[in-house]
Amino acid sequence: MSLRKLLLVASTTLALGITMASAKTLRYANQGDLKSLDPYTLNETTTNAHLGHVYEGLTSRGKNLAIGPGLAERWEILDGAKKWRFHLRKGVKFHNGEDFTADDVIFSADRVRAQGSNFQTRVPKGAKFNKIDSHTLEVELESPNPILIAQWDTWYIVSKKWAEANGSAAPTPAAATTPSHIALNANGTGPFRIESHQAGVRTVFKPHAGWWGKPEHNLTEIIFTPIPNDATRVAALLAGDVDVIEPVPVQDIARVNGSDKARVLAGPELRTIFLGFDQTRDELLESNVKGKNPFKDVRVRQAFNMAIDKETIKSRVMRGLSTPSALMIAPELFAFSAAYQSPKFDPDGAKKLLADAGYPNGFEVGMDCPNDRYVNDGQICQAAVGMLARIGVKVNLNAQPKAQYFAKVLKSGGYKTSFYLLGWTPGTFDSHNVLHDIHGCRADGSPRGESNLGGYCNKEVDALTDKILVEGDSAKRNQMIKQAFDITTKEFAYVPLHQQALAWGISRDVTLTQRADNSVLLYWATKK
Repeated sequence: MSLRKLLLVASTTLALGITMASAKTLRYANQGDLKSLDPYTLNETTTNAHLGHVYEGLTSRGKNLAIGPGLAERWEILDGAKKWRFHLRKGVKFHNGEDFTADDVIFSADRVRAQGSNFQTRVPKGAKFNKIDSHTLEVELESPNPILIAQWDTWYIVSKKWAEANGSAAPTPAAATTPSHIALNANGTGPFRIESHQAGVRTVFKPHAGWWGKPEHNLTEIIFTPIPNDATRVAALLAGDVDVIEPVPVQDIARVNGSDKARVLAGPELRTIFLGFDQTRDELLESNVKGKNPFKDVRVRQAFNMAIDKETIKSRVMRGLSTPSALMIAPELFAFSAAYQSPKFDPDGAKKLLADAGYPNGFEVGMDCPNDRYVNDGQICQAAVGMLARIGVKVNLNAQPKAQYFAKVLKSGGYKTSFYLLGWTPGTFDSHNVLHDIHGCRADGSPRGESNLGGYCNKEVDALTDKILVEGDSAKRNQMIKQAFDITTKEFAYVPLHQQALAWGISRDVTLTQRADNSVLLYWATKK
């Protein structure tokens, strides 16, 4: 397609309101959409960043990812980290004019742990929230938790009165087919309010004049429009139809940097992209193997690890903009990461393992993959399909937009997947999060393993994970983390692929802070 035609497509795509109406209007495009405004529907970085313009947590994260005050001005840790006292910010108003109080925090603590929430691990199940007065509360824990607040910047506080008055006391599941009021409307305390929202089409943000903080942006409006097509998204940036895009396809980085309209903000990301297996069901949902589950056999999982050529994915699919990984956490986040190596790429060895496991001719399996969430996610899955074909495994790939993908594979969708691709940035930037949420044994009524889509389970890992949470000595803690990762890597629980590189395209008239967690936070943006 010619550039002229691409620009025409971009203009058509953006016709629903993205104009040059105001010098302070910032137009942002992402490959994925914003389906639900309910802040507990989907624990996904891009969605959290969108809603982080509108909602706030008790804590916040700064430009360097350091934890700081948010809706709580300060806090104290009492009783050996088993009790925390929070002093809430006074004078804060929700966008509808209601006062923010401790009642909203207590309500949000119950709501985020309720069935249908994708954020149940944000707040410990047994934690009790006790109101001292309208702006002071204490949280009592069943066991010490020194990293309790590490992911509370994206546990967004919801108005109790507003939610209950609008039939939204319960969270909206990702698999919901009928949108709730809170899925289509928002009422936060953050620096921006939502003026209009058309799910999957366009969302308009306006500054909240009554925000308690001091704005660091100079924007009068943010217009978000999803543009799933890579070429169209880049063309829109280079034509000046949008000011910020994420991501820039790796093959277009040089072209964007060579233009007079835009440039690429690039840097390392903490997210790990990986492949996972259904290790729970006695028979896979999508396979020609009947009466048993091949992925319950460690030899099959090892074979898949040996069949995936991470270096080829790096060089051909990611154009060099990825760091192959042997662990399920970025090296920057665990001191002993260098002690681990990926299995050697060995298709012949993988075929022998399959034969030893009883599959000399391989087998057939379905694979779920998003095609608009991670950098080149669809292409990565296609590459994996080809690599696995070399060892006799026929993979039937189902690549689809993230809204449909997550509705199927998450807990609320019944974990309906046999083999899948996912990306994970630990919300606490700590190994405990990976061991608890991604490796933890799933159980009804427990938030442990909530994002463990395939149901890997090792009780010894769970026991270590619980000890890691409460251990205050960093040396002892790191040794226990290593013990846990020693187990999960020997059991080939997953196929860790790589950490992708960040690539944001921004107009040369825009300045913007890039964080390693890939949160595009436009309340730090300025525009000439």
